[in-house]
Amino acid sequence: MMRARTLKNPEADFIMNRSVIHAMTSRAATVAVIAVICMAISVNLQANDIQVGRYSLYAATPTKTQRDLLAVTTTVRFPEGIQTVGEAVRYLLERSGYRLAQTESIVPDAMALFALPLPAAHQQLGPMTLRDALETLAGPAFNLVQDPVHRLITYERCALDGFGDPKPVRVRAEGAKDDED
Repeated sequence: MMRARTLKNPEADFIMNRSVIHAMTSRAATVAVIAVICMAISVNLQANDIQVGRYSLYAATPTKTQRDLLAVTTTVRFPEGIQTVGEAVRYLLERSGYRLAQTESIVPDAMALFALPLPAAHQQLGPMTLRDALETLAGPAFNLVQDPVHRLITYERCALDGFGDPKPVRVRAEGAKDDED
């Protein structure tokens, strides 16, 4: 068997003699490489990550639906006993963490909406977010009003702009004077 011949290049020898790896023993070089790999892995591992397997990490942060309760995806088929829009809204809110606002704080237009019969097209909704389902039940004439502090839901009536699209109505308190522009 013939041995490979190495060419002597003074410039290459000079570079190799000055390199960091050449100065280390093979054991020290191995330790250095392992240390660099461990540092690279630890940079990717964040404080809110939990290692659940050898190669798997789990982010220990709340999901979008845990932060925004109305963003949960739902599919619902209303039972036969649900006959009105108001009953359907209450049914949707049952396990959501939200509830319908007190009757005294709901505007009369929304109370009239709640008394309407549930349309056949709305007997089954989804998959869609809870927010979209609540907006679908009310239709384009109403805006969903959310109080995230008290976890209350209600609706307000929209007016139609010049193009036939709904726009929010400015609600004024009883006894307040109209501001003229």
